[in-house]
This record gives sequence, C-alpha cells and structure tokens, in this order.
Amino acid sequence: MSGAPLLAVEDLTLHYATRAGEVCAVDGVSLTIEKGQALGLVGESGCGKSSLALALLRLQPDNAQILSGKVLLDGVDLVSLSDEAMRAYRWNRIAMVFQSAMNALDPVYRVGDQIIEALEQHVPSARKQLIERVQELYDLVNLDHSFIARYPHEYSGGMKQRAIIAMALACEPDLIIADEPTTALDVIVQDHILREFGNIRRELNMSMLYISHDMAVIAEVSDVVAVMYAGKIVEYGTAEEVFTRPIHPYTQALMSAFPSVTGEKHELATLGGEPPNPLGLPPGCHFHPRCPFATDICAEQEPPTVRRGEHWADCWNPPEEQGDD
Repeated sequence: MSGAPLLAVEDLTLHYATRAGEVCAVDGVSLTIEKGQALGLVGESGCGKSSLALALLRLQPDNAQILSGKVLLDGVDLVSLSDEAMRAYRWNRIAMVFQSAMNALDPVYRVGDQIIEALEQHVPSARKQLIERVQELYDLVNLDHSFIARYPHEYSGGMKQRAIIAMALACEPDLIIADEPTTALDVIVQDHILREFGNIRRELNMSMLYISHDMAVIAEVSDVVAVMYAGKIVEYGTAEEVFTRPIHPYTQALMSAFPSVTGEKHELATLGGEPPNPLGLPPGCHFHPRCPFATDICAEQEPPTVRRGEHWADCWNPPEEQGDD
C-alpha cells in the first residue's frame, strides 16, 4: 500500500488514577492501519486492548488520562481536538461496535429509532430518508425490515449484534473499531457475523480494528496482527507471518492454547501464571515471570526489537533462535 496510513497511533500512553495508585493501561503503543485494511489486536483480558480502543475514540472514563502520544486520522491528531470537534469525528469518520450488544441498546426504545437518532446527530434529513437509510443498513447486515420497529428484547443475541453493526455503519465511517463483538454468541452465529463483517468491509473498502482474545477469530478477520501484553504491543506483522512464524514467546503460547481443526492433533499447552498486576509491573520484559526462555537480562532491561522485515517483536530470546541452536 502507498501513501500515508488512514490511522497512525504514535507512542500513545494512557493511565488510570485509582485509589490504589496509578495504573498504566496503554504504554507507548504505536501502530498503523491502511485504508481498507483489517488489523487484529489480540491479548489476554486486562492487557489494555479495550482501553486503547476507547482512547482512539476519546471515550475513556473520567479517571483515565492520555499522557502522551498522537492518534492521527488522515493526518488530524484526535488527541488534540476539543470535545466538540471530536464529536464530529465519532460515527462520521470513526465508529465502534461495542463488546456487549445487550448493554449497547436502550431497552425502552425501538431499535430502528435508536439508529435514526444516531443518524440525526450527524446527517440531519427528513424522517422518510432516515427510515430508508435504516432499511439499507438492515439489508447490509441481513436483518428483516420488520424488526426496525421492534424493541431489543424481541431480537436474538445475533440479531442485536447485527443491529449494533448497522448502527456503527450508519454514517459510512472510514474506520470501524470492533471490540470483541461476537464473544457472547454461539460459534455458528459468530461465524455468520464474522463472514458478514468481512464482506461489508470489503464491499465498502472500510478499515477495521478488530479486538479479541481469540486467536482463531483474529486469524479469520485480520490482514495484520498486533499482540498486546501488559499495555504494550509485543509483536506486530502480517497475519500470515505472525501465525506461521511467531517471534515472541507470548504469541507462541497463545497459539499453543487454541485447538486446530486441521492437521495433526496436538496437546494444548496452557500458559502458566497470570498477567501482571498493572500497579506493579515487573521490570525489564513484563512477560519474563511467565516466559520459559527468560534469562537474567530479561528481568533487568527492556527487550530489544527483533525484526524480520515489517514483522517484529520485542524479545531478548526469541523461541525460534533457541530452537536453531
């Protein structure tokens, strides 16, 4: 791809102020997303994935503060915008599919009216035109028009998720952030929605940041993969490179913990220990207390970046190099 990326996150750092102390949820994160590209962000719960997503939209809670860094959307730094200016970007240029459709929809309003309300804030039109737009969106996500006038409790879980996707697509944004949008759904419905999501993205040439802890889902939807641990991106590369030749021990551990439906059967490996307490992160490489390849230097100094072209990871002792000895 050529030209400047659609989204460029540069050295973004976000902290939470808590009674127990300062929590570093996003620690110097940098990444890019090209026009029409899907980036998968993967990592265990608590690693900072959702905090990063909310920071991109400037929707972080009151006790969170972006301390440094930039979020450049087509060259405009969203971090520096006023609240009023940022509202013009949300939904128009950058939108989000939230983790729980059950909580994202107001139970006392018809679903169609909730989508119309979002449209009215950004593209004021006659009600007839707005209804026609909602019908177009329902066609896009394979929902029957009869459900436009129904309430959330009349939708199944998969239908609610489709409605939330329709709402996020309402203003045809350049970038969609999808934060574990299929987590609460059974695998059949999940697969249908992922396929529809992919088709819609390609049809509209839309960029996407897809967040999940599920490596199988990330492999299905992503062009590029970023692996996150303790607030940092520890590995980054194309989906093919990351899944066929992972550099970081954490990435290898995540992949070993998921079964494959093809190829030889193998015993699933569990990753020992737990993610570190963000109030007291270990020195050096934050992963070293759980890493089978850790040496003394891992606990003392931050790891260097190991590069294979555009594919890189931060690690003192990449597992592949250990195996080559």
